[in-house]
Amino acid sequence: MPTARVAQMGRRGNGKKGEGQYAPLPYALLKSPAWRSLSGAAVRVFLELHTRYNGSNNAALRLSYAEASQALGIGKATVQRAFRELQDKGMVVLEREGNWYHRQAHEWRITTKPVQRVKGKEPPSHDWRNYRPEKEKRGSDMVQQKASVVPFKNPSGPHGSKPEPVRVEKGERNGSRSEH
Repeated sequence: MPTARVAQMGRRGNGKKGEGQYAPLPYALLKSPAWRSLSGAAVRVFLELHTRYNGSNNAALRLSYAEASQALGIGKATVQRAFRELQDKGMVVLEREGNWYHRQAHEWRITTKPVQRVKGKEPPSHDWRNYRPEKEKRGSDMVQQKASVVPFKNPSGPHGSKPEPVRVEKGERNGSRSEH
C-alpha cells in the first residue's frame, strides 16, 4: 500500500473523504405503512430528532417544540401534531416529560435504535411494525348512499312551471354573453 494512502487513512480513519455523520434508515422502516403514512412535518421532526442521536443517548434525546419549530421553519402547533403522529405510529416514545418551569425539553426514544441502560443495552423495540392504518372505504366496499338524480324536465305540479324539456332556446349561445 503506498505511504500516502496509509497517511490519508491515518488522518481520516476509514479512508472516505468528507462524508461526515449520517442517519441510516432501514428499508423495512422506509417501506412500512407507518413511515409511508407520515405527514411531511412528522418526517422532518423525526429526522431532526434522529440527528441528535449519537449512538448512546437514545431515550434521552431532547428536542423542544420551540427548537424544532425554529430549526425546521414550521409552527409549534405543527411540531406538536408531528410528535403526536410519530408517537401514534410507533416511531418515537416519550421517555420523560419536560418541565416548562425548569426549561427542560421532553426526552424521546427512537424505536429503531437500541437503548443504553444501567443494566445493559436493550435492543430496539420497533413499535412502528405494529402500526396498522385504518382501511379506507373504496369502490364496492363503500356503503351505497342514496344518490340524487337531476330531473330531465322542469318540475311539474301546482308550484312549478309547465312541464317541458330543458333546452337552449334557439338563437341563444351557451355560457355568458360577454366578450372574452
